[in-house]
Formats: sequence, structure tokens, C-alpha cells
Amino acid sequence: MKLSVIGCGYLGAVHAASMAKLGHEVVGIDVDAQKVALLSAGQAPFFEPELPEILAEAGQTGRLTFTTDMSRVADATVHFIAVGTPQRHDGNAADLTYVEAAVDGLLPYLNADHLVVGKSTVPVGTAASLAARVAETGATLVWNPEFLREGFAVKDTITPDRLVYGVPAGDAGAHATEILDEVYAAAIGAGIPRIVTDLSTAELVKVAANAFLATKISFINAMAEIAEATGADVTQLADAIGHDERIGRRFLGAGIGFGGGCLPKDIRAFTARAEELGRGSSVAFLKEVDAINLRRREHAVTLVVDGLGGSVVGKRIAVLGASFKPHSDDIRDSPALDVAVRLHGLGADVVVTDPQALENARRVHPHLHYELDRDTALAGADAVIVVTEWDEYRRELSPSHAASLATGRLIVDGRNCLDPAAWRAVGWEYRGMGRP
Repeated sequence: MKLSVIGCGYLGAVHAASMAKLGHEVVGIDVDAQKVALLSAGQAPFFEPELPEILAEAGQTGRLTFTTDMSRVADATVHFIAVGTPQRHDGNAADLTYVEAAVDGLLPYLNADHLVVGKSTVPVGTAASLAARVAETGATLVWNPEFLREGFAVKDTITPDRLVYGVPAGDAGAHATEILDEVYAAAIGAGIPRIVTDLSTAELVKVAANAFLATKISFINAMAEIAEATGADVTQLADAIGHDERIGRRFLGAGIGFGGGCLPKDIRAFTARAEELGRGSSVAFLKEVDAINLRRREHAVTLVVDGLGGSVVGKRIAVLGASFKPHSDDIRDSPALDVAVRLHGLGADVVVTDPQALENARRVHPHLHYELDRDTALAGADAVIVVTEWDEYRRELSPSHAASLATGRLIVDGRNCLDPAAWRAVGWEYRGMGRP
């Protein structure tokens, strides 16, 4: 099939490349000429495992092209909207400027044979408001939310755990479903579950999923706060309740909380939209979910300050991690960088290291000291804090090797990813999140 993807950021670039790998002919459209040039050269403008390989492969076949020229969508019959929906600067609601612009740009090229497929995460009701404008061209609008995990985005696009189609009622919806089934024929043939809903339900599926995951993470972090007050161990607590199949162990890792470009802004936008609908009380708990998440960052800083006798002024602190999660260079709302900035603000000599995210971090926080080499960052450190659980820190860094480099012996495990006994055995003062 001939597809277009409007917006070639994280979601759009991965979707375009993955669709081309599946055999479709794809054109990616973006207003950023530099990004388009990189993608056209087979280079990913961000770090995502497997993406460079499929960009190069698809580009060589001629099935994948990128351009800033919107008129190139005219050759496609299925158009994916994959632009960002950041948090508004004047509140918690989602900024739909890019979604509106994408639809406006598409309208002149649409006709009755075309399908417009929203993939961006939007407030419930957005699709219905756009559908009427699209319908004036004869085309049909549907919503097909994405469920990508950064670090596994290619896999999640090619072999998703489910497909959700939000379609209109009647013949238009049935026809749209047939077209999407053709787009995702490989996944459907592999037995991937497919759920067909109305537009509003499809929009809610995405934000509800993110709200649930954020709630689960903040729940175990709330339990960490109780554990810290009682001497309990939150990791053992998580193991015990995680064996209950109704609960499960995944996303019950206490630490400095979640970040990135999805969960924080999506739960805030969900809350804002619920308030607009007069149902703010239904998701009022999400405000506390957000508050718990932010509190854990401050608690990690407190562990460092207390461990250094009440002051970090002039102390060299090695911060291991900058991205909001491993296998990514994404620093949007990164708890890791937040902790580093807070320590710097208290007068510490902060040295940040990360395998992938340093250039992004330096652009946003140029006042911090960065070292690509982990061991250089550790050298002479009075304290060490792990804030992103890269394998370079949780698996490949031995306590004895760290001790040979650092001056101090304070290790704060902001992700509860280290073995406390192993670190204490060679003289480190180990402090975890919700661990005695």
C-alpha cells in the first residue's frame, strides 16, 4: 500500500520505517528540514535500537522517502498523523496545535478514496471534532493509538501486543477496518488481537493505559514512603504482592519515578480533559499520582545530602544516567536530570554520565558537567547516585571497581537496581529507595 506519515519525530519516524519494512511504500513528511535530511540519509535523529538498520534497509529498497513537501502525500491513500501533543505552556492540557496543522495540511490532498489515521495521543473528543472537517473531502478519519515503549519501539510497531481501531459507525467504519487490516496484515496474520471501537473509546484506551501504568508506579513509590518510615523493604513487598496474578510484578519497581514524553504529560492532559467534561473528580487521584512521582526525585536528593552529612556544597557527585529510561536518549521530563539539576542547585559539583543522552542533556542544561566515560565520571567522586538503570551501571559496574575510582563511599540507588549486600561488602554505604 502507499502510505504517508505526517510528523517524523519519535513516533512518526519509527512508524514510517516499520511500515516500509513490512513492504508498504511510505513517504514521511516533516517541517524540520534537518530531521528530514538525516532520515533521508538513513540516520535516526534520536537513539532507538534497531531503527538505524531498518531505516537503511527500507531506504535502499526505495520504499521509504522523507520530505518537507506536503504535496507528496497526494500519491498515498492512507495518511497517518503522528505529530506531538505536548503539554500546553499555560496549563496541563494537551497542545493540539500540531495535530490541527497536520489535518489542515492534508485537507487539500484528500478525496473519497483516502483514510486519515490518527496515531497521536489526544484528549477524548478530538477525533470527533476533526472527523467532520475530513469528511468534507470525502475521506474518512479513524483513530489508531500507538503503544510504543522507547527502547523497544520497532518491535512494538511490527509486532504490537494489540491493535486498536477507532472507527465511525456504518459502512464507512467497516471499509476503514478493511483498509487497516490490509495495512497491518502481517500482525493480524500472526494472531495479534484486534479491537474495533468507536473514536472516543480508542482515544481513551491510550490515555487510560498510561494513567494505569503511572498509577501502578506511584503506588509502589507510595509504599516505599511507608517502608522508609517503618524499616520495611519495598522490593520484598513488591515481590510478594507481585505473585498475585491480579496485580503482577511489572511496573512495581520503586525508585525515583517515571518521566519521558508520555506518562507525565498524558496524565496531566487526561486530568485537564476530565475537568472540562465535568468529571474531574473521576480522575482526581491522578494529581496525587503526579505528586508522589515528583516527591521521589526530591527524596533521592535528600538521601545524598543526608549521606554527606547535611551538605553537598563543593562535593563531587557522580550521577549515573541522564535519559529518563535505559535504551533511550530521551531526556524529556527525565527524573535523572531533575536530580542532577537539584544537586547542582545545592552547590554540588555534579558530573553526569550516560551512554546516549549527553548531547541532548547538554543542550538543555549546559551548566552541568558531562563525561561520556563512566569511569572518568566516577573518579574522585564523594558520592555516586544511580538514576538510570543502564546495564553499564547495574550489571557491568562492580562495587570494588567503583571503590578504586571514587573518593567517598556513598552509593544512592535511585532505581533499586543494585545488590545492597555486594556494595556494602566492600565498604560502601548503600542507600536505596524504600529499602532499609
